[in-house]
Amino acid sequence: MKTIVVLATVFAAALALPADTYNPRYDNFNAQELVDNERLLKSYVKCFLGKGPCTSEGSDFKRVIPDALRTKCAKCTPKQRQLIRVVVHGIQTKLPSQWDELIQKEDPTGEYIEAFKQFLSESQK
Repeated sequence: MKTIVVLATVFAAALALPADTYNPRYDNFNAQELVDNERLLKSYVKCFLGKGPCTSEGSDFKRVIPDALRTKCAKCTPKQRQLIRVVVHGIQTKLPSQWDELIQKEDPTGEYIEAFKQFLSESQK
């Protein structure tokens, strides 16, 4: 009986540990479809900037953006890294002034942008 209690405690503790990666819930999110639809892309960027309503996905992404920027996406899975690169490239290409606004909002001192640019330029690993 003690063994069962110990195993149950260890199992519960393992489940309670913080994840090393972001939630994979959106790993199948169609980033290219978002980028290809400029109206939808603008809507997401407005959400990220706090200038418009957010979908549930947009709200979740908005919460992750500051940490991902500051850590070069250290908690991202390989799939999430790919998705972020697609979306960021789309924003930079199609909405450059909004990209600048987003960077100013999330990194006003420019402390993290060079490291994040390096992350963006790396090939998928």
